[in-house]
Amino acid sequence: MKYDDASWHYGGDFPKDLPDEAGATHTGMFVAWSMLTDLAGELHTNDFPEDLESLRSRAVTPGAFFLSVCDGKFTDEDLNDEGNAFAQEYFNFETGSYLKDYQRLLLGALPSLYHVQDTWANFDTLRPVLDKRLRAWRRRQPGARAWWRFW
Repeated sequence: MKYDDASWHYGGDFPKDLPDEAGATHTGMFVAWSMLTDLAGELHTNDFPEDLESLRSRAVTPGAFFLSVCDGKFTDEDLNDEGNAFAQEYFNFETGSYLKDYQRLLLGALPSLYHVQDTWANFDTLRPVLDKRLRAWRRRQPGARAWWRFW
């Protein structure tokens, strides 16, 4: 399953004054957060752990990580089972609230979500809300494991 593809954003209403990479920032933020929140799939944890280390050490920005490591494509292979279940609800562009949270926290007076800069400062603004959404989602899951309650 493909959740998003940066190339989907380059055409149409995409701002002409921005590089194509700006179409990856919003998804890159979610993907990076997922990787740093133990929601990464085996593709990343087993096959490319050095890429995760570059993210942990902030040697690469979230959007750049997404473009480089995921080739700008966010699929179910990027996440583990829990990550996919959460993404299907929260990241879903039609029914989820990720883009609403992203825009509420980062858009400000910018003309579009594509104008949000791919920076760790923006990631740090978004991360607490993503953490909160994940905790709330976990509480709603039937048979939820109790270990997360101590975080």
